[in-house]
Amino acid sequence: MLRWIIPIVLYILIDIYAFQAIKTISKNQFIHGVYVLSSLVILVLFMYAITSPEARTNPKMMYFFGVFLALFAPKLILVIAMFGEDVIRLFVGVFYKISGGSETSFMPSRRKFVSTLALGIAAIPFAGLLYGMIKGKYNYKVLQYTLEFDDLPSSFDGYTLTQISDIHSGSFDNPEKVKYAVDLVNKQQSDLILFTGDLVNNVAQEMDIWKDTFATLKAKDGVFSVLGNHDYGDYVSWETPEKKQENLKELIALQKDMGWDVLLNESRTIKREQQSIKLVGVENWGEGGFKKAGDLDKACQDVSVQDFTILMSHDPSHWQSRVKQHPKNIHLTLSGHTHGMQFGIEIPGWFKWSPVKYRYQNWAGIYKEFGRYINVNRGFGYLGYPGRVGIWPEVTVITLKKKPKSA
Repeated sequence: MLRWIIPIVLYILIDIYAFQAIKTISKNQFIHGVYVLSSLVILVLFMYAITSPEARTNPKMMYFFGVFLALFAPKLILVIAMFGEDVIRLFVGVFYKISGGSETSFMPSRRKFVSTLALGIAAIPFAGLLYGMIKGKYNYKVLQYTLEFDDLPSSFDGYTLTQISDIHSGSFDNPEKVKYAVDLVNKQQSDLILFTGDLVNNVAQEMDIWKDTFATLKAKDGVFSVLGNHDYGDYVSWETPEKKQENLKELIALQKDMGWDVLLNESRTIKREQQSIKLVGVENWGEGGFKKAGDLDKACQDVSVQDFTILMSHDPSHWQSRVKQHPKNIHLTLSGHTHGMQFGIEIPGWFKWSPVKYRYQNWAGIYKEFGRYINVNRGFGYLGYPGRVGIWPEVTVITLKKKPKSA
């Protein structure tokens, strides 16, 4: 609890400072009371969330976090605007004091103008974050890519893969929307469906009510999956290490019951006519303190340099650290993990930005280095903030093409 004292104090100071803008714009006591009451409720819930182990695993608490963000972001904008105005006021006041003039005639009106302008700007993230919770989290998009390779076996020219990632089933709250999304995946009629990890938030039981829905996923050559960092149960307390291990076994068995082939540092051969490609799947491997259970060398032991190889690895930092220059020729890596931070701005083909880009070099979409590709899926579900703004839930469809020989 002690480590949270400073954030709590900062929140209270920001809240008080932002309140000055409200008082400048309106003298209505009812509005003042609503502001103070909502701030107290948010503060009490925040203290409950950080002190209660149950709260950290309760999906409903994500909505508290979402409301907290929706209220806190505008307040932060108000504070920045008001602080800037106060700094200007200080310098102007010093100037007039030195020069012997007076600036009192226009300072109050300017203060009200700045407060009104800041409140208008602050309404944008407030509305955006609320929209993200109500509509954005289920605003599924199908993103299609065509990738060409010199050495793609001719029998696989036009072969299609549908990738989904980061289901986070413990966060879902709308069966109809989830079924719609699963049907959307099947509608692509791809040769393979590949899931790149984080089936749950914490425990296998989160999938119990969704198992039948996801079991309907079907593809010509099968549905394959790997584990993500959340699938190991590392973010909850377990009575014994054995219970934690049992949870992981249950999660793997559950996927097999759904008809998924779980790849645990191993590979599969996909055949077409007399030709084949290799599908490799590793357990989670991530930089920055994440679990490093993935063993790429072990997974590739049945893969030759000549094989056309597709790798499923949950964390894209694995590609940067180990994959892109691996001795085996890994043509395409499929990852997820970042969620695109569930927040950002995207204008397809023109502009793409999210704060997560400062943490991950590869955070959303297709990247290419050394003649090898990685696709980072933006995620199927959501975690933490129960919504999405600008970075929508994604179903990726990749078509493999054999590059025509130059004339």
